[in-house]
Amino acid sequence: MAAAAAAAAVAGAQPPQPELSAPGLVLDKAATAAHLKAALSRPDNRAGAEELQALLERVLSAERPLAAAAAAAGEEAAAGGAGGPGAAEEEALEWCKCLLAGGGGYDEFCAAVRAYDPAALCGLVWTANFVAYRCRTCGISPCMSLCAECFHQGDHTGHDFNMFRSQAGGACDCGDSNVMRESGFCKRHQIKSSSNIPCVPKDLLMMSEFVLPRFIFCLIQYLREGYNEPAADVPSEKDLNKVLQLLEPQISFLEDLTKMGGAMRSVLTQVLTNQQNYKDLTSGLGENACAKKSHEKYLIALKSSGLTYPEDKLVYGIQDASPGTSTLAGQGFAGTTATLGQLDSSDEDDQDGSQGLGKRKRVKLSSSTKDQSIMDVLKHKSFLEELLFWTIKYEFPQKMVTFLLNMLPDQEYKVAFTKTFVQHYAFIMKTLKKSHESDTMSNRIVHISVQLFSNEELARQVTEECQLLDIMVTVLLYMMESCLIKSELQDEENSLHVVVNCGEALLKNNTYWPLVSDFINILSHQSVAKRFLEDHGLLVTWMNFVSFFQGMNLNKRELNEHVEFESQTYYAAFAAELEACAQPMWGLLSHCKVRETQEYTRNVVRYCLEALQDWFDAINFVDEPAPNQVTFHLPLHRYYAMFLSKAVKCQELDLDSVLPDQEMLMKLMIHPLQIQASLAEIHSNMWVRNGLQIKGQAMTYVQSHFCNSMIDPDIYLLQVCASRLDPDYFISSVFERFKVVDLLTMASQHQNTVLDAEHERSMLEGALTFLVILLSLRLHLGMSDDEILRAEMVAQLCMNDRTHSSLLDLIPENPNPKSGIIPGSYSFESVLSAVADFKAPVFEPGGSMQQGMYTPKAEVWDQEFDPVMVILRTVYRRDVQSAMDRYTAFLKQSGKFPGNPWPPYKKRTPLHPSYKGLMRLLHCKTLHIVLFTLLYKILMDHQNLSEHVLCMVLYLIELGLENSVEEESDEEASVCGPERCHDSWFPGSNLVSNMRHFINYVRVRVPETAPEVKRDPPASTSSDSLGSSQNSGTAQVFSLVAERRKKFQEIINRSSSEANQVVRPKSSSKWSAPGSAPQLTTAILEIKESILSLLIKLHHKLSGKQNSYYPPWLDDIDVLIQPEIPKYSHGDGITSVERILLKAALQSRMNKRIIEEICRKVTPPVPPKKITAAEKKTMDKEERRQKARERQQKLLAEFASRQKSFMETAMDVDSPENDIPMEITAAEPQVSEAVYDCVICGQSGPSSEDRPTGLVVLLQASSVLGQCRDNIEPKKLPVTEEEQIYPWDTCAAVHDVRLSLLQRYFKDSSCLLAVSIGWEGGVYVQTCGHTLHIDCHKSYMESLRNDQVLQGFSVDKGEFTCPLCRQFANSVLPCYPGSNVENNPWQRASSKGIQDLIKEVKELQGRPGAFPVSISSETNLSKEMEAVMKDIKNTTQKKYRDYSKTPGSPDNDFLFMYSVARTNLELELIHRGGNLCSGGASTTGKRSCLNQLFHVLALHMRLYSIDSEYNPWRKLTQLVEEMNSQLGNEEQQPEVPILYHDVTSLLLIQILMMPQPLRKDHFTCIVKVLFNLLYTQALVALSVKCNEEDRSAWKHTGALKKNTCDAEKSYEVLLSFVITELSKGKLYHEEATQECAMVSLVTWSPESLERCLQDFCLPFLRITSLLQHHLFGEDLPSCQEEEEFSVLSSCLGLLPTFYQTEHPFISASCLDWPVPAFDIISQWCFEINSFTERHAEQGKALLIQESRWKLPHLLQLPENYNTIFQYYHRKTCSVCTKVPKDPAVCLVCGTFVCLKGLCCKQQSYCECVLHSQNCGAGTGIFLLINASVIIIIRGHRFCLWGSVYLDAHGEEDRDLRRGKPLYICKERYKVLEQQWISHTFDHINKRWGPHYNGL
Repeated sequence: MAAAAAAAAVAGAQPPQPELSAPGLVLDKAATAAHLKAALSRPDNRAGAEELQALLERVLSAERPLAAAAAAAGEEAAAGGAGGPGAAEEEALEWCKCLLAGGGGYDEFCAAVRAYDPAALCGLVWTANFVAYRCRTCGISPCMSLCAECFHQGDHTGHDFNMFRSQAGGACDCGDSNVMRESGFCKRHQIKSSSNIPCVPKDLLMMSEFVLPRFIFCLIQYLREGYNEPAADVPSEKDLNKVLQLLEPQISFLEDLTKMGGAMRSVLTQVLTNQQNYKDLTSGLGENACAKKSHEKYLIALKSSGLTYPEDKLVYGIQDASPGTSTLAGQGFAGTTATLGQLDSSDEDDQDGSQGLGKRKRVKLSSSTKDQSIMDVLKHKSFLEELLFWTIKYEFPQKMVTFLLNMLPDQEYKVAFTKTFVQHYAFIMKTLKKSHESDTMSNRIVHISVQLFSNEELARQVTEECQLLDIMVTVLLYMMESCLIKSELQDEENSLHVVVNCGEALLKNNTYWPLVSDFINILSHQSVAKRFLEDHGLLVTWMNFVSFFQGMNLNKRELNEHVEFESQTYYAAFAAELEACAQPMWGLLSHCKVRETQEYTRNVVRYCLEALQDWFDAINFVDEPAPNQVTFHLPLHRYYAMFLSKAVKCQELDLDSVLPDQEMLMKLMIHPLQIQASLAEIHSNMWVRNGLQIKGQAMTYVQSHFCNSMIDPDIYLLQVCASRLDPDYFISSVFERFKVVDLLTMASQHQNTVLDAEHERSMLEGALTFLVILLSLRLHLGMSDDEILRAEMVAQLCMNDRTHSSLLDLIPENPNPKSGIIPGSYSFESVLSAVADFKAPVFEPGGSMQQGMYTPKAEVWDQEFDPVMVILRTVYRRDVQSAMDRYTAFLKQSGKFPGNPWPPYKKRTPLHPSYKGLMRLLHCKTLHIVLFTLLYKILMDHQNLSEHVLCMVLYLIELGLENSVEEESDEEASVCGPERCHDSWFPGSNLVSNMRHFINYVRVRVPETAPEVKRDPPASTSSDSLGSSQNSGTAQVFSLVAERRKKFQEIINRSSSEANQVVRPKSSSKWSAPGSAPQLTTAILEIKESILSLLIKLHHKLSGKQNSYYPPWLDDIDVLIQPEIPKYSHGDGITSVERILLKAALQSRMNKRIIEEICRKVTPPVPPKKITAAEKKTMDKEERRQKARERQQKLLAEFASRQKSFMETAMDVDSPENDIPMEITAAEPQVSEAVYDCVICGQSGPSSEDRPTGLVVLLQASSVLGQCRDNIEPKKLPVTEEEQIYPWDTCAAVHDVRLSLLQRYFKDSSCLLAVSIGWEGGVYVQTCGHTLHIDCHKSYMESLRNDQVLQGFSVDKGEFTCPLCRQFANSVLPCYPGSNVENNPWQRASSKGIQDLIKEVKELQGRPGAFPVSISSETNLSKEMEAVMKDIKNTTQKKYRDYSKTPGSPDNDFLFMYSVARTNLELELIHRGGNLCSGGASTTGKRSCLNQLFHVLALHMRLYSIDSEYNPWRKLTQLVEEMNSQLGNEEQQPEVPILYHDVTSLLLIQILMMPQPLRKDHFTCIVKVLFNLLYTQALVALSVKCNEEDRSAWKHTGALKKNTCDAEKSYEVLLSFVITELSKGKLYHEEATQECAMVSLVTWSPESLERCLQDFCLPFLRITSLLQHHLFGEDLPSCQEEEEFSVLSSCLGLLPTFYQTEHPFISASCLDWPVPAFDIISQWCFEINSFTERHAEQGKALLIQESRWKLPHLLQLPENYNTIFQYYHRKTCSVCTKVPKDPAVCLVCGTFVCLKGLCCKQQSYCECVLHSQNCGAGTGIFLLINASVIIIIRGHRFCLWGSVYLDAHGEEDRDLRRGKPLYICKERYKVLEQQWISHTFDHINKRWGPHYNGL
C-alpha cells in the first residue's frame, strides 16, 4: 500500500487529472505502458507522444522539488522527509522500467535486448583494486589491459604478461584491435559477430527513445539543483556527496541499461548526443517555473567556473578588441606573450583553441585553421556535454565515471565523448587544482583519459579536429604558471628567469600527473607526435614550459652553521623533471629513429638553443658560475643533448650542423660541469651542513630511474663540448671547477685558497675520475643498444648478485614507458643469460630464505668488468668497494692474481667518427703537465695523494697511448722549429713523444717556509726545458687558470666582431692568496725526469726493490708483436706500469730505446741519500707491523674457532638432525650423580632438593600427530568447488570416535585408562639442552620483566629466551636428583624368573608414595614439580584435557599425564621418520628431556593410585576364577575388555605407576607381559579381517599342531585357538550380511600373515624401544627396514638370547606366557564374547585398530599459484558470505578464512587466530591469497614466514606486485613442513610480533 500512497503523492503534486485517478495509476502501470506503446506505433502518433510527454512530465518532475528541498534545506529536511523523496524516486524508476518494457515484464525486456548485442568488444569497466591482466606480447598500446575472464579465455602461453591490481580503474580491451593484436582476443570476442546478429525490431526500443531523454534531463536537473558553489573556506564535499547518494538509484539504472549490450547503447548514444532534444528540454524557456530556476542555476555554475554562456554578447567585443595580447601578459610575462602573439598569422586569431576556456586568461595558440564554430562550443549542445560538465563539477563521482565509460564500446559515442572531454580539458585542470581530494580525482580522470587517448586513430582525429595538442600544452603551461617564483641562480638581484616552486602542493603532491600522463600517452602515437614536432609554435611554447624547470630547487652551500630545516622538496623536483620534461622528451625521441625525421630534430634543437640562450641572458650568465650553488635540474641542456645524440646515432645528421658557436658551447658546458664538481664536493663532505637531503639529491641524480634522463645526457653534453672546444681550455676548466689547481705544483707545499686541506685529496680523485669517465664512457658515442644493455647489466652484477626483478629495476630502461621497449624484452633475457649464471634459491638452515640470484660468469670478470661503468652507476660509494672485493675474490679463486688488484683497464668500443675530437683531451700539454706533476708528487711522497690518484693517472696515460694520433713520419726528427709551446714544458702535444721528453728544471712558487727554497741557484737554468720567454715557474703554478682565461678571451674576440661586446674583466682576487698566508717565493727545482723515467722509478717504489723493472722484450721479442698478453690484464700497480711501458715501447722505437737506457743506468734511489737511516727505521717498523699483524691473525683465528665450537654446541636450533654433545647425559657408569652447569651463574653441581636445577624447555600444544592419515596419497588443497577435504580419516578423528564409542558402552573410569589422548592439543616438550638453577631463573625472569625493550615474547606468560643460546622457551623442567643411569642395574643379568618379577611389580605399584622424595614434605623440588605440571596443563586448552563424563574427575588428570608422555614419544618417532631403522643415539635424545619429564609425570601419577581391583596388571598376569560374576551386574556398565585396551597406553600407565628410577628387569617384565596381550590383539584383528573360509582353514591347521612342544609360541596354534574361542560369541555372525565388503582379495600365505602380525606390533615396539633408550640410556641399534621387528624385539629382551636367526624370523617366538596361554586367552575372549552378545557391530569395529599411520603432511599445493589465486580471491567466506578483503587458507586442513576480518570475529578473536586454536591447538599456517605469503600463528604471536611460490627466476612476489606467474618451490615447502612437524617455528623464524587476536 506504500506504493499507492506514494502514487497518490505523485498525483497530488499537480492538479489531479480526472481520467487517471491515483489508484488506477498504480494498478495499471503495465496497461498504461502497453496502451501508450500501441498509440505510438501508429503511423500518426502525435497524440500518443503528447500523452506520454504529459505522463513523464508528471512522474518525473514530481520528485524534483522534494530532492531539491532535501539538498538545499540541509540535514533537517533530509532527515524529516527521507521517506518522501526515496519513495517517489522509486516510483518514478518503476514507471520508467514499465514504460521501457512497453507493458511487458522488465526482466524479459532486458533479455530480449541482450539478444541483439553484437558483442565484439568486452569493455568491462572496473574500479580500483580490481585484478586485471596485461600482456605485452599482445598489446599494441602499453596501457592495454584485460579482465581475468577474457585473459584466461584467450591463449597467452609463453607470452610476457603479468597480473596487476588496478590503481585507478580501467576497462577491458578485449576485441579492440586498435589497442591489442587480434591473436590475443578471447574466444567470445574473436568472432566478428555483427554479421549474424539479426536487426533490432523497431518497436522493441521505441519506448526507450521517448522515455530516456526525459529521464536524463531529469537527472541533469537534479545535478543542477543539488550543486551549490562552495563557500571559499568551507569544502562542500559533504553536500555534494549527499546529492550523489540521492541519485544513486538513477545512475545505477542508467548503468544497468548500458550493460544490456550494443542495441541499448546505441539508443543511449542517440539520446546523449542529440542536440535537438537538448535544446527543446533545457533552453529554460516556456512556462515551467522549475525549468527556469534550474536553467538559472546552470548559468551561475558556468559563470563561477570561469566559463561563459555565449549569449553574453560582450565577450565577442572583448576578444575582437585584443587579438594580439594574451592573458599571459597579466602575469608579467611580456616576453612570452610576444613570442606567442606573433605566431598567429591568421586573421581569425580571436578564435580560442581551447574550447570552453571562455573568459579565462588565454594564450594565443598557433594553429591557424580554426573554423568559426569553435566559439559556439562554449555552449553545451547535448546532454553528454552537460553531463560531463557536472561530472567534473562533482569531482568525478565513481558511478558517473563508470556509466560514461560503460558506453565506450559504442564507436559513435566514443568519438563524441572524446571530443567533449577535450572541450572540457581546461575546466578539468582548474577543478583538479582546487580539489581537496586531488588523488582520487586524478585516478578517476586518468581512468577516463587512458581509455580515450590510448587509441591512436582516435587521438589523431581529435588532434586534427579539436586542437588537442594546443589545448594540452596550454593547459599544462597555465597549470605551472600558478606556482612560479624568481630564480636565484647566478645573478640573484637581476635575474629575469622564473622557475616552479617545488614546495607548492601542485608539485609536492604530484597533482599535475594526470595531465602529464595524458600528454605522454598521446605523444606515443606517431601521427600525433609528428604534428607536434612539425608545429613550430607548439615547440616554442613547450620549450617555454620546460624552461620553468630549468634551475629549479637551487641548493646553496651552507658555510657556517648547519641548516636548521632540511627541506624535502628535492624529490618533488626530480619527479617533476622526470615526468613533466624527460618522459615527453623520450616520447618524442622514440619517433625520431630514421633519416627522414631529421627535420624534426633540427626544429627541436633550434628552439632548444633559443630557449637556452634566453635562459643565459635571463640569469645574466657570462663565463664564471656563481660559487657555492648548484641545481641538478637542467632539462633544456638535456633535451638538447638527447636530440643531438639521436641525430647522430639514428638520423645520420652531421653533428656540426646542429652545434652552436664556440662561445655558446663554453656556456653550455659550465652548468653540467658544475654538477659533476658538486657531486665530488658532496661526496667529500663539503656540503655536510646542508643536511642529508643534499646527499639524497646526489644519489637520486645517478639512481637507475633517473640516470639516463639526468647524468647520462649531462656527461654526453660535456663530451660533445670537449670534442669541439680547445682541449687545454677544457682541461684547465675541469681542474678549476674541482678547485684543485693549486695542488698541481711540483713543490712539496702549497696553499689552496678555495679548498680546505682535508678535502683536497678527494676532490683531486673526483676530478681525475671525472676525466676518466668523460674519456672512456661510450654510452652515446657509438655503443649499440645491446652493448649498452650488456654494459649496464655487467656493472650491476659486478656490484652484487642480483635477483631478476632488481636487475630489471636497476637497469635504466628506455625511460619512455609508453614506447613498449621494456626491459623484459628478448634482448634483456638473452644478454642476461650471456653474462650471468643463475644461482637457484637455496636455504640456509637458519631459515632465512634465499631468492634466486644471478651472478656474473667467470669470463665476465675476466674480460668485461668495467670499473668506470660501476663508478658511474653506484648510488652508494660502498658498492664500488663491493665490486672490487668481488673482483679480487674472483682473481684469487681462479688463480689469476693473488694480491690486491687494481681496477682493470678495459678496451672501449670505437668512437663514432663525429666525436673523434674528444681524444684531443688526451693529447694536450695541459693534461701532460698535470700527469707529470702528479707522477712526480707521488714518487716524492707529497701529502694528499692516494693510490686512487695514481691509479687514475696511469689510466689516463694508458687511454692516451691507446688513442694516440698517427705518429709523425720521421719520429727521430727533432722538434720542428721553435713551436709555440707555452712554457716549453713539452715540445708537442702527442703523448707518445712527450712521454720521453726530459724536464730538467722547473721554477715553482712556494711558501718561504718550504724546504725547496735553496739559496744557491743551479749553475744554469737555461736548460732545454726552460723557455726564457716567460717565467716558467709561475706558468707552472698558475698555468691552468691563466691558460683558461687566455683561451676564453681569444674565443670571445674571435666570435664577437662588434667591439662593444666587452667581456667583464674577471677579478682574479679569489685566486690570489690572502695576505695572511706566508709570502710566496720562487724556487727552482732540479727534476731531470721524463714521464717514462718517473714510471720506471714508480715501478721500483711499488715493488719495494731496486731495479725491479726489466724490459720484457729483451728476453722475448714476441712481446712486441702480440701486445695482448693475458698476464698483464689483471694485477696491481706494478702490472699497470709494466703494461703502460710495454705499450709506450710498442708505439715508438725511440721510447723503447729510452726505456732500455733508463733501465741500464743503475738508478740511484730517488729521494736524497740521508733518508737511509729513516728508511731503515721504516723497514723495521714494517717488520714489526707484520709480526703484530700475524699475532693478531692468530688470536682472531683462535677466537673464531672457539666461537664456532660454541655455535656448534649451542646454536643448533636449525634442524633437529645435528648431533650435539650435551651436558646432561653423563653416561659414564661410575659417575654417581649427574652434574649440571647453570648457564646463568656458571656454577656446576648436582641438582638437590633444596636448590633444584632445571632444563630450559619450551612447552607447546601440538596437533601434528592428529594430522597423520592412513593413506599414502597426500591431501590436495581444494581449488574447485568439487574438491573438498573431509577430516574423517585423520588420526585425531579416529581416536575421538574410538573413545566416544568406548564411553557409550563401558564404565567411564575404565575407558579413560584404555586409550591415550593428546593427538590434538597434546603437549610437546622440547629443550635446547641448557640447564639453570631454578632460583637463578626466577631472578632472570624478574630482570626481563623490568626490561621493557624486549619484543617478540611476553614475560608475563613465562616466556623467555635461553640465556646462553637465545632459544625461545617458556618453562623450566626440574631435574630429578641422582644419577641419570642409577648404578646401571641393567648391566647385571637378572636371575629372577618372570613370576617373581610380576609379583614385585604388583607390590611396587601397590605401595603409594614409594617415592624417594616424600611428597608430604614440601621441598623446593616438589614445589617446582607441581609448578611445572601446572604449566604443562595450562599449555593446552581445557577441551583437549577433559574427556571424562564427570568433569574434574581425577581420571582426567591421570589420562592427561600419561598421554603427555605418549605425545612426546610419538612425536620423536615422527621426527625420526616414523621408524627406528636409523638407530644410533637419539639425535633429539641428546637434547631430550623425556627423562626429566617422566620423573615429573610419575610423581603426579602416583598421587592417583589405581584401585588394585581394577588394575589391568591383574587381568594380564593372573587367571580370574569367578568369570561369570562380571556379567551378573547388568545395570552397572562393564569395564573395558582387556583386548580393547591400547597396549602402549597400558605400558605407560604401568611404568609411570612404578617408583622411579625404575629397574631394568621390571621394565622388561612389563614389556613381556604386554607383548603377549598385543600379539593376541593382532591375532584377533587378523581373524576379524579375513573371511569365513580362511578362518575355518586356519582353525584346522592350528588345531592339528596344538599338542606340539612349543604350541604356545606358534602363531598357527594361537590363531586357531582365538578363532575357536571367538566363534562361541556372535562376533563373526554379522559377516554373512556383508560378505562382499569384508572379503579380502589377498590370498594369505604364511609370509603375509607374519608380515601382518609384525606390522600390528611394530608401533608398540618402537615406542617401547624409545622409552627404554631414554630411561636407561641404551643406544638404539640401526637396521634394515625388514629386520626392524627382530632387532627391536631382541633389544627389548623379548627374544631369548639363544635364538638363532638362520631360518625366517617368526614373531611368535617373542612370546613368553606367565600363565598357560590358552587359559588366559580364553579368559580375554570371554569378555569380548559377552560384549558382542549385544553389540556385535561395535565389538568388531573396536577390535580392528589402525596401527599404521603415515607421517603427517601439509596439504599438497598446485604447481601454479594462479590456480589458487583465481579460485580463492573471489571466493565468499562461509561464515559471513562476503568476499574477504584479505582471504587466507589453512595449509593444514584447507579451511578458508578471513584474515583480520571483523565480520567473522567471535568473542574478540578474529577468524585466523580462532582457527589456529581449533585446528592446530595454537599453531596455524596460513597462505595469504592476495600476497602469496605464508603467515605463521603461534599462540599469541605471529610471523611472516615467506613464500613457497617463486617466479621463473626464483623470486618471491610478495603482495603480487609484479604479477608474474608463480610456481611452487618444493624445497621451500618441505622446509616449511619440516618446521611444522619438528615444532621449530619459534626457534628458526626470528621476526615475531604479537597479533592481539586481530588476525
